[in-house]
Amino acid sequence: MARVGVLLLNLGGPERIEDVGPFLYNLFADPEIIRLPTPLLQKPLAWLISTLRSNKSKEAYRAIGGGSPLRRITEQQARELQSELRHRGVQATTYVAMRYWHPFTESAVGDIKADAVDEVVVLPLYPHFSISTSGSSFRELQRLRQADPAFSKLPIRCIRSWYDHPGYVLAMAELIAAGVRSCEDPASAHVFFSAHGVPKSYVEDAGDPYQQEIEACSRLVMAKLEQLLGHGNPYTLAYQSRVGPVEWLKPYTDEALVRLGEEGVQELVVVPISFVSEHIETLEEIDIEYREIATEAGIRNFVRVPALDTYPTFIKGLADLVQQAQAGPEVNLDQAAALATQVKLYPQDKWAWGWNNSSEVWNGRLAMLGFSAFLLELLSGRGPLHALGLL
Repeated sequence: MARVGVLLLNLGGPERIEDVGPFLYNLFADPEIIRLPTPLLQKPLAWLISTLRSNKSKEAYRAIGGGSPLRRITEQQARELQSELRHRGVQATTYVAMRYWHPFTESAVGDIKADAVDEVVVLPLYPHFSISTSGSSFRELQRLRQADPAFSKLPIRCIRSWYDHPGYVLAMAELIAAGVRSCEDPASAHVFFSAHGVPKSYVEDAGDPYQQEIEACSRLVMAKLEQLLGHGNPYTLAYQSRVGPVEWLKPYTDEALVRLGEEGVQELVVVPISFVSEHIETLEEIDIEYREIATEAGIRNFVRVPALDTYPTFIKGLADLVQQAQAGPEVNLDQAAALATQVKLYPQDKWAWGWNNSSEVWNGRLAMLGFSAFLLELLSGRGPLHALGLL
């Protein structure tokens, strides 16, 4: 029987307060996050930014207990998935590859090679594809594969996105149903999907399918929810974590909450649709910031649906995805990261201080119009970490 390595991709986050500074340095030392006119400036600027932003970031992490739970939850998901696959007779070993913090992608690749697996299934823990999440992780893995002859010989099957997978849709609907049933008037409870936002240009100029997949996923989940409850519920889809002067996908979560309050909505069931693990964006941004906005807007009952974490229906759905990938055609990393339209992404011919298609795609998470604007944004307290879903 073939030995399969299942590589789970995620972003990563600082686990302790003392990790925040080094984590920020790693983040901003990546030229795909900040593109500079010369590589010589990359590390000094990363040091400057991480030093300036460290205290503000530490405040947010203290508010959720002193660090990100993302690694712990992701590793729990990996163990549960491995157990489920082996129970099904699949000789699988799971590995975790974080983009910006431990365990890094290089470490996971080293473990895969040491275990001498026969093939690899790459499973991003992002249900909806975006160039800034799954796409970035696929590209990082591709760089490592091209530089490593032994790793490049391993058959690899990538799962690009899985927003419409029945197991995922059912797991989401089951958790939402529990939240709706807890309301005083379940039939009138308003379901509120909050997805991580991306700049509008990602979709319009770069061909990012993220918005289309989020919208389709919301409809599928609501249809399954109606089956479980026996009645339909009103719902809203909004996007959180916008930053900078450019337009992001709308409606914005904070503005949508105010509007619903003005419309007289009393019970709100809030669903972090694009997140499968509890982390800074659910625990701090939704649970603290958005809850306060909703309360001030007159929403009396704010019910937050938990992230999927190791919910059994979800883990079984992930196992289904792995088995389907094994049975299907080999999907390489280039195919997994491909966009619908051809946009010049990398490298740029020259440094551009302004905002253009290339910088929106690769530097859009910083949303800067210029270097001075970037620094002002950095120090404002609503800086680039929000755009990345890290603060």
